[in-house]
Amino acid sequence: MAAIFTPGLKVSERDVVVKYRQLPLEGEVCVKVGDQVKADQIVARTELPGKIFPVNVANQLGVDAARLKEFLKKKVGDSVENEEVIAETPGLWGFFKSDAKAVVSGTIESISTITGQVIFQAHPIPVEVDAYIDGRVVEVIADEGCIVQAEATFVQGIFGLGGETKGEIAMAAETPDQTLRAKDITADHAGKIVIGGGYLTLEALEAAIDVGAAAVVSGGFDYDEIKNLLGYEVGVAITGGEQLGLTLIVTEGFGDIQMAPATFALLKSKVGKMASVNGATQIRAGVMRPEVLVTFDTDVSEEKYTPAEPVGIGIGDPVRGIRAPYFGKLGKVKSLPVEPVVLESESKARVMEIEFEDGRVVVLPRANVEAIKG
Repeated sequence: MAAIFTPGLKVSERDVVVKYRQLPLEGEVCVKVGDQVKADQIVARTELPGKIFPVNVANQLGVDAARLKEFLKKKVGDSVENEEVIAETPGLWGFFKSDAKAVVSGTIESISTITGQVIFQAHPIPVEVDAYIDGRVVEVIADEGCIVQAEATFVQGIFGLGGETKGEIAMAAETPDQTLRAKDITADHAGKIVIGGGYLTLEALEAAIDVGAAAVVSGGFDYDEIKNLLGYEVGVAITGGEQLGLTLIVTEGFGDIQMAPATFALLKSKVGKMASVNGATQIRAGVMRPEVLVTFDTDVSEEKYTPAEPVGIGIGDPVRGIRAPYFGKLGKVKSLPVEPVVLESESKARVMEIEFEDGRVVVLPRANVEAIKG
């Protein structure tokens, strides 16, 4: 039987997950191979250089640049506080003094008697990377970070907003097709990973933000509401840096779509458990999916897990559309033509024939479809 390889969402009750925890630049790694770590434990830290602020102090004092050092109270390398006086002229008989103040808390990096400029550098910005999941360190990347491995319940979504967060799983819906409304969100959901069912209304999402929920996971959401929420358009190519106040994960697609019953049941079985959630999504090169992870307490081997080679999908396998107008729609592979086909856009591509749940049969480019993995 014909088979192809295509990316797909994963929903697994128990799987081995491997997470790379790396700094944006070299720093200190705080763990070693074999260490058991908690999700909020810091595994690596560094400091980002502070912002540079050039100021023409000679002009502020009204003196020649060559004489600048005569009036400075600080030298290169000295620490300063914001608004601290760093230079002052004696004035005339104690009057008509001029002074210059630091524009940021940090250090003096340079003083120029040619331009009259003093360059301030803000204090370094500390950066810490946590383990994200409970697990074992299976590899240390010198000066950069580590790899954490664990057994976990693993649910991937099709689209997400916002970055990493953690919290206890709580249900806000009773069935996988229940529309999540503002009245379903309560103060008890503060700090929780809130699980909805089908369509998530904008009012419910705003209510979750207001009560301080850590994340909301639901089957469907209106793509047009994202602009109303953020104030700007967001593409589905890459997300994760949005400042929503929480993380949003859509498991099925845009529109009034119920959560897959198996996914809903799996998440419901984890009520009260701590979960790690990340809404970052990248659909094109370097596919990244939003995820919900609930680790098990079992210990794992110190040997790094290597995922099995991807298995091809064939006729009859479940798939999902990942491009408009079929984004999020579920179906099964009906046929896999071998030869490329000329599309409506007049481009040529390899395709597959999909029978959707409503009985419609359409031909889609293989790049517009992903497998649904169990």
